[in-house]
Amino acid sequence: MGLSGLVNPYTITALDGVAYGLLLFTIAAGLTLIVGVAGVFSMAHGTLYLAGAYLAWHLADGGWTGLALALAAAAAVGALGGAGLAAVVRPLTDRPLDQVLATLGIAYIAADQFSTVFGAEPRSVNPPRAAAGSVRLGDYQYPIYRLLFIAIGLAVVVLLFWLVERSRAGAVVRAVVADPGMAAATGLRTSAVRAAVLVGGGVLAVTAGVLGAPVIGPAPGVDTTILVYSLIVCVVGGLGSIRSALLAALGVGQALTLGVAVVPGAAAFILAAAMLAALTVRHRTALPGRPA
Repeated sequence: MGLSGLVNPYTITALDGVAYGLLLFTIAAGLTLIVGVAGVFSMAHGTLYLAGAYLAWHLADGGWTGLALALAAAAAVGALGGAGLAAVVRPLTDRPLDQVLATLGIAYIAADQFSTVFGAEPRSVNPPRAAAGSVRLGDYQYPIYRLLFIAIGLAVVVLLFWLVERSRAGAVVRAVVADPGMAAATGLRTSAVRAAVLVGGGVLAVTAGVLGAPVIGPAPGVDTTILVYSLIVCVVGGLGSIRSALLAALGVGQALTLGVAVVPGAAAFILAAAMLAALTVRHRTALPGRPA
């Protein structure tokens, strides 16, 4: 069977799901570490993505220079946003409901400001001209930028896996996830680790907004959508685990693309069932007498 036989509308849609899943992973990986390490229930994570998408719309000029400028601005805005969130939630340690309310208020204020500055209509962001065309896959044309984004997403996966699972900084993060009290007793500055994770998660989310803007462009409500899907990834994959976040994000990406194509209207039920199953399994393994 040649390439033409393997490529059909469903495989094209599944490829879209991979791109979507890697985008969700880039966003949700930061959130799962923020919740798992810092213990911060940030409802402003989707706002950071939307900030990056608007940066891409404002700064990207169809060339690589504009994209590089937008990415540099994303790193700065993400770091400032993460540091700002760390400062806001620092007095709210061990008060998760207050953290939710505080970050939700920030998200609402930011959404209102975005609409005031950029308008209420959706904005389209074009990829760099060199990646704006399409390539032939069998009998179908597929956007070059989505293939490029898949490659970038895989590079982000490798980088995050190395950073979290192989580097010294990752060992510190894992120690704080596993036992914050013991980590503090060994001399680790857990508050500094939590702040660093908030900054890193902010940079990831805003950078994802710049890179993902040609896929999910800036518009009112996009921040809420991104936040909901990121929370689903966190629930299904668990907190603090990059490996589980990747598998969950790819699964959510397929549910929102291939699932919609195969069983229209059932994506919400698929995601709800996945969350219920994940929570049930996690609860059963946490029962007394069972391995956690």
